[in-house]
Amino acid sequence: MDFLSYPLAFLVLLGILVTFHEFGHYLIARLSGVQVLKFSVGFGKPLWSRVDKRGTEFAVAMIPFGGYVRMLDDRDPEQASLQRPNQVAYMDLHPKWRIAIALGGPVANFILAVLVFAVLAVAGKYVPAPMVASPADDSPLAQAGITAPAEILGIDGSEISSWQEIGFALTRRLGETGEVLITFRDLATDREMVAEVPIAAWHDGAREPDVIGSLGFVPTALSVLGQIVADSPAEDAALKAGDWVVRAGDQEISHWSELVSAIEKSPGQALPLEYMRNGVRQQAVVYPGVRERGDETVGFLGVGATQRFVTTSLLGAIPHGVAETYDKTALTLMILKKMVVGDVSVKNLSGPLSIAQVAGDSAQYGWRQFFGILAFLSISLGVLNLLPIPILDGGHVIFSSWEWIRGEPVSERVQVVGVQIGLMLVGGLFILATYNDVLRLF
Repeated sequence: MDFLSYPLAFLVLLGILVTFHEFGHYLIARLSGVQVLKFSVGFGKPLWSRVDKRGTEFAVAMIPFGGYVRMLDDRDPEQASLQRPNQVAYMDLHPKWRIAIALGGPVANFILAVLVFAVLAVAGKYVPAPMVASPADDSPLAQAGITAPAEILGIDGSEISSWQEIGFALTRRLGETGEVLITFRDLATDREMVAEVPIAAWHDGAREPDVIGSLGFVPTALSVLGQIVADSPAEDAALKAGDWVVRAGDQEISHWSELVSAIEKSPGQALPLEYMRNGVRQQAVVYPGVRERGDETVGFLGVGATQRFVTTSLLGAIPHGVAETYDKTALTLMILKKMVVGDVSVKNLSGPLSIAQVAGDSAQYGWRQFFGILAFLSISLGVLNLLPIPILDGGHVIFSSWEWIRGEPVSERVQVVGVQIGLMLVGGLFILATYNDVLRLF
């Protein structure tokens, strides 16, 4: 059944992406007055179809890798008799309408990403609690009194739950003069204190201000216990949430990765721990459980890192979705640029097999992960279709823009050659991505 979940998750993922994309084309086509002959999700023989009162056939076809919206083209003799009153052929549209129709699909993908990110933001998620290592002695934080590893609790009197919220709170103070109030818990003493960090015309005029690093924040995952699993070795040793483990065996530690490493190396063995609780150094001996991970045996304690639940209000959901979509789009464009110039290997391209694997894995982890992947792939599909390649939406935009500017369409020969080049490029990318998938499998 797990094996079947992968193709099922892949079909659901692809179906949503294609349907939204093609509906974007369809909606603008309807607004333009052009006659839409067919709206198909998938290619080939229809598995299901129906015709609406406008004469448009809606279909779900056998081959799921894409879809299309077919509009009336009076250059085709077989379609000439299909034209209905008050509806026009595609080539009779003004170029600006053809540009809008071409852009409708990618825009729909970006809108889908915004909506998904907005829903995920309202639903909320657990994120690592914002903790810092000891700031440098000459940093503003150290001079204001934060001299040991600490958990950040608030900025300027407002509670915060994540590094993203810290970034937003500090960004609001750009250009100001005064003091930034930072509420924190000193992990060594377990005392909650407030540091007053002075600022003067803070980053005034800076193009890309580092609001976090400039104060001396060193974000890190400290070895502070969060969740304690019931009936686990950690509970048997009377460990509690909030304990900061500072020694495991004969090794001084402070970071979460160091604690995990020490536990995994001690399956079924006594492991002395030292930890800070309420400002007092205490000791315990734990006996990590035993579990198999692939070909190796590792220990486990039954603890999780300190996390906080972060959610967004309904009013802030759409702005959050827009910001997430913008950031992911910029990231996709940056990676694409680096692939073109050779800074990133084309071996990173993923094809249908990798997408199916990611879809299946994310579905098993939970709906949040699945829809997060859906939003990211929707952005990727939107960006891909905007590339100025004939047969893609970006190519249609280029041809129609040329006609709008010059007052005459691109010659048929140029269009034919462009389509051939586009097919070779897209086909080559598909083959390369699939080849990369096969290599990853073996």
